[in-house]
Amino acid sequence: MKLRKNTPITTNSRTNNSTQNLSLSQDGNEKKKTHIPKSRFSLNKVFLACLVTRVVNALLIQTYFNPDEHWQALEVAHKLTFGYGHLTWEWNRGIRSYLHPSIFALLYKVLAFLHLDTPWFMMKAPRLLQSIFSAVGDLYLYKLSKILFGEHVARWALFAQLANWFIFFCITRTLSNTLETVLTLVSLYYWPCIRTSSGEDPLAPRSWGLALAALACAIRPTSAIIWIYVGLLELFSTLHRVKFIFVEVIPIGGLVLGLTFLLDRMMYGSWVFVPLNFLKFNFLSSGGDYYGTHPWHWYFTQGFTVMVFTFLPFVVAGIVISKEWKLSGLIAWVVGIYSILGHKEFRFVLPVLPIALMFSAVALAKLGKTNVSYGQNKASQSAATRSSIKTKLAVLFLLGTNLPMALYMSMVHQRGSEDVMYYLSREAVNGEITSVLFLTPCHATPYYSTLHHDIPMRFLDCTPSEEKGYLDESDKFMMDPVGFTSEFAKNWSIPSHIILFDSQEKLLKEFLASHQFHEIKRFFHAHFKVDRDLQASVVLYAFRGH
Repeated sequence: MKLRKNTPITTNSRTNNSTQNLSLSQDGNEKKKTHIPKSRFSLNKVFLACLVTRVVNALLIQTYFNPDEHWQALEVAHKLTFGYGHLTWEWNRGIRSYLHPSIFALLYKVLAFLHLDTPWFMMKAPRLLQSIFSAVGDLYLYKLSKILFGEHVARWALFAQLANWFIFFCITRTLSNTLETVLTLVSLYYWPCIRTSSGEDPLAPRSWGLALAALACAIRPTSAIIWIYVGLLELFSTLHRVKFIFVEVIPIGGLVLGLTFLLDRMMYGSWVFVPLNFLKFNFLSSGGDYYGTHPWHWYFTQGFTVMVFTFLPFVVAGIVISKEWKLSGLIAWVVGIYSILGHKEFRFVLPVLPIALMFSAVALAKLGKTNVSYGQNKASQSAATRSSIKTKLAVLFLLGTNLPMALYMSMVHQRGSEDVMYYLSREAVNGEITSVLFLTPCHATPYYSTLHHDIPMRFLDCTPSEEKGYLDESDKFMMDPVGFTSEFAKNWSIPSHIILFDSQEKLLKEFLASHQFHEIKRFFHAHFKVDRDLQASVVLYAFRGH
């Protein structure tokens, strides 16, 4: 696939708009300049603005999105640092690498050393750390957009990245997908097949891009979907293919993955090749389907479309205007490959969302572009005014639709799961909690990484089974809450507290009263249901017997 083969190159020393890299020829077609003028904004200022935004972003996140944010990252890190925490079944089967949790384990060690492992810091510090990584990703999206389209488009790309509701909602969470997204943006900047060179911003060593791509694959093996595409583009475009494969790809990839292999050997206590185990479970055996499946078109009709949201028309227009088929092809490739798999989630395609938003920036820049010259006639002035109005309306439309969505999803929807654990963590400091039972679907709340006290806790197991028709504890409870809980209570050690959703509480009120449990606090959770019955609130009960 070749890019801009026949695109003419022009220079214009008389233009007053030195920040734009897109121009129109006399026949109305887009032209590109290879010269990139000096930026009005230093990269330090751009990064500082991104960092402040992401720190605020992280502090505003108060809702529960995906269990992996806690159970596959922070819970593992907590166990590594403090010696207690729960490892889910994935760690018993060796399909997760310790590389990503180790980052947060280091953070926890610092907090413990400084005696800052308090309830607030234990909840907020991991996302604040992720906000730093996310700001780096924002910066590199700006840099990539600038090298491809010029500073004017780059500024719009930064606007789109900071304004998009799903980026705001997800990018500072401690999911491995968010770090994968950051690594993808940084790495793409260094691949010659993706970017173009200029005198002011020369091509950096390709080895950086390779190392970061390998790191992304070490953190999430499915990131290989992205880098197979980019690697093939580079292979077909480079003049030194043998060097690329044997001097760069194999040594650099082998070094990064080898070091990860050694880390996992140290943590697991035996030789475990995580990428192979991950591939077997998620691709060869369709193990991910255990957690639900969607039709093949879900990403196109719902998933990725919802993530892009009201930026969608601008994304489509930007792809057509820019004719950057390599990057638009990357989006299509990633979404297409993930569409083949039965189990689908929003976060799987997060790494290509910023790329889509970059294309929306091309359309937004074009929308507000006018050719300004001295002595322009009234018709030109009128056109400039109309263009300015269109731009302002577009910005108001995008902010008016994305910001309310971002704030609602980040601060309101499904917040009860986090609120109840934060409350318990503060109560545990005062010795008010001795044991907790979670009568909820499995992994519905954070766990020891938030509570941060070594007390007995029990949740309903949902380990996958190869046996057809197998019902785990979580399934049995959801099908018959009263029957399951009554049977479960025959052999339990009475907990000091029980957590459950109001939809099951209604059915278990008699059971709870008969066992001398009384409601002590109720936490708002959601206004509408997602994939189960409406879980409007999370309810905390305490044992009041003698």
